Amino acid sequence: MRFNLVIDGSFAEIFKGEERAARVAVRGGIKDGTEQIKGLWRGQVTSAGLGDRLARTVRSNVYPNKPSTNAAGLVWSRAPKIIDAFDRGVTIRSADGFWLAIPTRNVRLSGGARGRKMTPAEWERKNNRRLHFVYQKTGPSFLVDKGGDPLRDRIMGRRGVHRAARRRKFREIGEIIFILVPQVRLKKRLDLERDARAVGNRLPSLVVSNWPRS
Repeated sequence: MRFNLVIDGSFAEIFKGEERAARVAVRGGIKDGTEQIKGLWRGQVTSAGLGDRLARTVRSNVYPNKPSTNAAGLVWSRAPKIIDAFDRGVTIRSADGFWLAIPTRNVRLSGGARGRKMTPAEWERKNNRRLHFVYQKTGPSFLVDKGGDPLRDRIMGRRGVHRAARRRKFREIGEIIFILVPQVRLKKRLDLERDARAVGNRLPSLVVSNWPRS
């Protein structure tokens, strides 16, 4: 028994066709994987209770903009320091070694509705009066504004909820503008590497699923 094998068409053209298909498949697989990682990271951020706004800072892109076997995907955040802090779990301390000033609801945004909260120095310049430092031996200390009613009997609690003052000194405290703490410990709420590794393991199947059917 004898068999004859014949290539139907030009070998060079067949090779070029498969090479084009490979470029399409690789970039398509990279694009799908990149989009999956972005979606998983955004889901982690919202599930951790960090809000949709922070989740939307996670972006992605694929390079180049044409089919290529050297395609690469990039996933990043426009708020990298915040994302990294919750991904690793860090202790935040003041840069000058003193206090961290946590703004209460009494502090307006410095740049409109989408701006950030003002710092104590910005607040003083904006309101043209100094904040008063109130030290507490136990618990957080405060920066307060005594420009309002100094005899008010309600103060802003640590969680932003008003509570009745039980001691006389709090009746003269004024309005709490900033809560002062030596440091803040952020718990690890994200595991971004886990999702990136899981999608990376699926990359070969994503490339195959994007191979052109001819």
